[in-house]
Amino acid sequence: MMRLTPISNLMEKPSFLPPFMFGLLFATFGVILSAKYSSITVDQSALLALKSLITHDPHNFLTTNWSTSTSVCSWIGVTCGSKHYRVTALNLSSMDLTGTISSQLGNLSFLAWLDIHQNSFLGSLPIELTNLRRMKYLDFGNNSFNGEIPLWFGCFSKLQTLSLYLNNFIGVIPSTLGNLSKLERLSLGGNQITGGIPNSLFKCKELKFLSLFNNSLEGSIPTEIENLTLLKTLGLGINHFKGKIPSTIGNLTTLEVIDLAYNNLSGEIPLVIGNLASLQMLYLFNNRLIGEIPLVIGNLTSLRELYLGNNKLTGKIPLVIGNLTSLLVLYLGNNTLTGEIPLVIGNLTSLQSLYLSYNKLTGKIPLVIRNLTSLQYLSLSNNKLTGEIPLVIGNLASLQMLYLFNNRLTGEIPLVIENLTSLRELYLDNNKLTGEIPSVIGNLISLTDINLGLNYFTGEIPLVIGNLTSLRVLDLYNNKLTGEIPLVIGNLTSLRVLDLSNNKLTGIISCFFYSPFCY
Repeated sequence: MMRLTPISNLMEKPSFLPPFMFGLLFATFGVILSAKYSSITVDQSALLALKSLITHDPHNFLTTNWSTSTSVCSWIGVTCGSKHYRVTALNLSSMDLTGTISSQLGNLSFLAWLDIHQNSFLGSLPIELTNLRRMKYLDFGNNSFNGEIPLWFGCFSKLQTLSLYLNNFIGVIPSTLGNLSKLERLSLGGNQITGGIPNSLFKCKELKFLSLFNNSLEGSIPTEIENLTLLKTLGLGINHFKGKIPSTIGNLTTLEVIDLAYNNLSGEIPLVIGNLASLQMLYLFNNRLIGEIPLVIGNLTSLRELYLGNNKLTGKIPLVIGNLTSLLVLYLGNNTLTGEIPLVIGNLTSLQSLYLSYNKLTGKIPLVIRNLTSLQYLSLSNNKLTGEIPLVIGNLASLQMLYLFNNRLTGEIPLVIENLTSLRELYLDNNKLTGEIPSVIGNLISLTDINLGLNYFTGEIPLVIGNLTSLRVLDLYNNKLTGEIPLVIGNLTSLRVLDLSNNKLTGIISCFFYSPFCY
């Protein structure tokens, strides 16, 4: 805040000034002081006009704080400049406010930063905001604004950030955004925008972050995207883009994130993807990509998340996958991959999620999974895997979800499963597993789902099932279980699905079974 010299100090006449000069100095200071207070009054009126349109302020941020009895520059969310004593920044983000934007906000002529994201503002944006020619940062994200994205956004020649994500904007991306030569971040995701990406957007050479996800954009991804040579994040997922991934994407060597998931992209994964040595996240799932996983994928040693699932990829999992030692997530499911799970998978010691389900993988579950001690999610279901569940599964103490269903696994459930104390979901159904259900399963008190159906389990249902008080799903159908249905199942108050059908169970069915979730 600006420091003002006390009037009393000015009243002391400097010995080196004649009397008429002192009078002139005092008069000039009075004009300056009056002008400053007049300007801040304009800002105060603009902010009070905004406050008057706030219909819901649950935390009383503005209701109690924005008062004419205190300086505007002390109001919550308000920042003033020290030079001109004007409002330069307004941050009302995450205050749970509801209301509309006052046109008088355009009177804050020194405003350079406006952040109101994560509220419930609605309606359209007033054209008077075009008066804010100093604007560098605009964040209207996560509100309920509607209408078309205004053409006049192109007037903000100093704008560096424009965020309109998660609103209800319709229409097309205005070509006038190409006028924003200093724009570094553009976020339009989560709206209802249609049409294609305008070529004018590729004039924004300073862009580092471009997110257009979750709209209804269509057409092909323009080859001109190569002009955005500083781009680090490209988010085009959940749209209707079609055609091939342009090879010019390989020129964007600063890219760290590529999200093209949930589109209609076709063709092969371009080899130029191997040029992107800085890439950390690659999301290509839910498209129509064909061909094999290219060997150049092994060049991307900075990758932390690789999502290629839900395509039409064929061939084997390449051995170069073992180069990606920084991987946290490997998602190759829902393709037509063949061959065995490569032993190099054991190199991925940081892996937290491994999803290879719904392919045509053969062979045994490799013993090298013992190295994946950080693994929380393991899904190898819907393949043609054979052999026993390896004892090394007991090394995966962090595992929360284990999906091995729809394979050809044999043998018994290993007792080392008791080491998986964090396990929440266990799906081993539709295999050829034998033996009794081990009583150690009762130690896994975090379990919510158990599905052992369509196997060859024998013996009785262990009483320790009653220890699993969080259990929601207990599916033991189509086995060779004998004995009576244990009464302890009646203590499982969270149970929503119970299927014991097609076994050799005996005894009286207790009354607790007469509920909608039993069948």
